[in-house]
Amino acid sequence: MVFYMKLTLDSIGPAHRIRRYDVGSVTVNETVFTRTLLLTPEHIDTAWGPEALAELTEGHLDSLIELGPEIVLIGTGRYQAFPERRLMVRAIQAGLGLEVMTTEAACRTYNILAAEQRRVAAVLFMIENES
Repeated sequence: MVFYMKLTLDSIGPAHRIRRYDVGSVTVNETVFTRTLLLTPEHIDTAWGPEALAELTEGHLDSLIELGPEIVLIGTGRYQAFPERRLMVRAIQAGLGLEVMTTEAACRTYNILAAEQRRVAAVLFMIENES
């Protein structure tokens, strides 16, 4: 006899949940997004920021800080890349936990932290085609 156990819940309550990610898109709940996305368990914003990590500014970071997350995940697309050093320093000075990873990893991590009812924000840059 074989028993199966779910390791994660299908529902994280009313919080936004990432259902799928692929090249050029992220699906949150039932909506497909095709541009940079700022996501918290309570909030979705597609007009928030730049289309490329290199365009991220202190103004973008300040608006993240105003949301009051304890941790910010930055999904940088297919490959991990880091924001400018001054932005990383600004986040640390503001007491923000900042984790930079691929968008795929950020999507998975976001769902786990949201399910734990953590104050998480995810900035998700779209996954690029492999070149």
